[in-house]
Amino acid sequence: MFAQPGKPPVTLTPAAAAQIAALMAREQAAGFRIGVKKGGCAGMEYTMEIAAEADPMDLVVEDGPARVLIAPLAQMFMIGTEIDYETGLLESGFKFRNPNVVETCGCGESIKFRDADAG
Repeated sequence: MFAQPGKPPVTLTPAAAAQIAALMAREQAAGFRIGVKKGGCAGMEYTMEIAAEADPMDLVVEDGPARVLIAPLAQMFMIGTEIDYETGLLESGFKFRNPNVVETCGCGESIKFRDADAG
């Protein structure tokens, strides 16, 4: 597990916490799982899903009724990330402000992380 003692690996804005809590209540879910996978033009993409149950290896972050489950392979990439939920005229969705991202693609769907050995 990756985390800094006494500090959650991710933080939620009030808007993100409210949206996650609403999704969990609607689906009667155990949490909102976040992960990463290879893909997109920058190399990696975030994944998000409503989870019926937590995996024993998930890192759990709770903010009131909102419960974020960070998948094992994503944990080291998510440290220090703020998750927000923005509502706009043309689109609404979760936004990740991740200090570990060094590059994004033009559409904003794909990301590249700092190399682990680049310090």
